[in-house]
Amino acid sequence: MTTKYQAIKGVKDILPGEVEKWQFMEKTAREVFELCGFSEIRIPIFEKEMYTFPDRSGDSLTLRPEGTASVVRAYVEHNLYNPPSVVKLYYMGPMFRCERPQAGRYRQFYQIGAEVFGTENPEIDADVIGMLMRYFERLGLKELELQINSLGCDECRPKFREALITFLKGKKSLLCEDCQKRFERNPLRIFDCKSANCHEATKGAPTIEDYRCDNCKNHFNSTLNYLDKLNIPYVKNPKLVRGLDYYTKTAFEIISKGLGAQNAIAGGGRYDKLVEEFGGPPTPAFGFAIGVDRTAPLIQPSVLSPQPSAPHVFIAALGEKADLKTFELINVLRQNGIRVERDYEGSSLKSQLRKANKFGVKYTLIIGDNELDKGKAVLKDMSESKQEEVDISKIAEILIEKSSRQSLP
Repeated sequence: MTTKYQAIKGVKDILPGEVEKWQFMEKTAREVFELCGFSEIRIPIFEKEMYTFPDRSGDSLTLRPEGTASVVRAYVEHNLYNPPSVVKLYYMGPMFRCERPQAGRYRQFYQIGAEVFGTENPEIDADVIGMLMRYFERLGLKELELQINSLGCDECRPKFREALITFLKGKKSLLCEDCQKRFERNPLRIFDCKSANCHEATKGAPTIEDYRCDNCKNHFNSTLNYLDKLNIPYVKNPKLVRGLDYYTKTAFEIISKGLGAQNAIAGGGRYDKLVEEFGGPPTPAFGFAIGVDRTAPLIQPSVLSPQPSAPHVFIAALGEKADLKTFELINVLRQNGIRVERDYEGSSLKSQLRKANKFGVKYTLIIGDNELDKGKAVLKDMSESKQEEVDISKIAEILIEKSSRQSLP
């Protein structure tokens, strides 16, 4: 019995009928981001140093779990900070996680993201968030909520961290297994846990609002003022954190009210220390990533660009010489923008006409060896059931003229 192969658990194929939404997201991202001065960067799927394995030389490689670190690595490696300037980059592609697949969380998932390097001005925070909201507006998405917080900096966050650890010490046994591991390493992540027990354990916990230094307060208030100028509504969420440790100051998520527990379709924030940690000069930075897998299903078909119409012409070839002429003619017509289909199986004329009807073509061109010897072919109008004999040497000219007259294809 033949083995039936299937995709491994946690990955999926994006099929016609669905892939059009992904293409629309990518096309719109390029239009909106480039209008705001961003340039595309293409980063490798593998990075040094989760989804790690040794290559043949023994080096440890990791399938990238997110895009920001790769873009930072490229920014430092290629000295994009020299000469000093604001650098805006965007990317799109697959990311990977090595964990048990769950609803809405795949082992291979896709992101579209953008990063800005070289300024700590809070205007950038609001400007990039505004760009992201315009992007979602272009996608036709409704019922979105911007949640925003400031995670503090190296001056004020350690004090908050200690206060949180002190608060949770007596409740550690109530935390889920993952959060018990996070307790010492990154207790702020406990706020991000979806477990009901962890959610209950953090009720009444201190928040960063009580510990922000003046610099972080001013930066956050300025960011909110700029968002107000853009008329972008937001919800301040003092328990909002990001899943990665490198964020400082502004952190945000875009929530879709139409999704379940995994309801964040985009998120990001400021990471002013990461470039330096990668061996670059001190460089403030801000960015975000969009979850394509979660966002695409929210797009309504009505906002998509019209799909290509049915082929304009079907060519039915009968005989070896006619087959060769058809191959030549198809390429001439395609070079002139006319969509053409044909039968490749040497079927009977009746069978080929049925296939032409299934394609929904306007015209079927019938070329047989006998007609070809006389320099003729038959052009059949499928909608009016009329046909005429045409000069084989003028077929391309005739079809191009008919195509132009009827605004097809």
